[in-house]
Amino acid sequence: MTVGGRSEPLGSPGDKRIFDLLRALADGVLVGHGTAAAEGYGPITPETRVGRLRAALGRPPTAPIVVVSGRASLDPGGKLLGGPSPTICVTCEAADPDRRAALADAGAEVLVCGDDDVDLPTTLDRLAERGLEQLVCEGGPQLLHAALTAGVVDELDLSISPALVGGESRLLEAALGTPARLDLRQLLEEDGMLFTRYAVAGAR
Repeated sequence: MTVGGRSEPLGSPGDKRIFDLLRALADGVLVGHGTAAAEGYGPITPETRVGRLRAALGRPPTAPIVVVSGRASLDPGGKLLGGPSPTICVTCEAADPDRRAALADAGAEVLVCGDDDVDLPTTLDRLAERGLEQLVCEGGPQLLHAALTAGVVDELDLSISPALVGGESRLLEAALGTPARLDLRQLLEEDGMLFTRYAVAGAR
């Protein structure tokens, strides 16, 4: 769900702490191009809150942002590029070769996984080869739908804000062919906001 096209207004200080901790524990952040653009994503650097938290946990202070874009739509001049950890753009063979080349020239690492669409299982295998084995996926609805359909989601961390918004935004862009069965592992509350952690059945 979003307010004005962004999810941040629905958050809380507790939500932000959990968000930062998940990023700090992950080897990389997986996100769809639309979400990265709408939310103004930038690189994780040692000076950011997440970078400092990673260092305090004994982790490398930087981590790559992995942007999934079937058409390689990432902006070569955007702020995501040029950070200490190269941004990875995952795309497919159908993406314009000139756009792929422009991203590579701008410093992005371009991974081609799939023919007409991004193949997420192949993507995860390719990222694991680079040492990125544990990823936190931050959406959006299209990427989450694709990941659940591909069976590559093993945990869902869902924050429930005490606000009614309405509108057309949804957690998933469309109905799943088979419902994803969830097993509640943890439930926390702060200031009326609920923080849930579910195991997802059927992950590969």
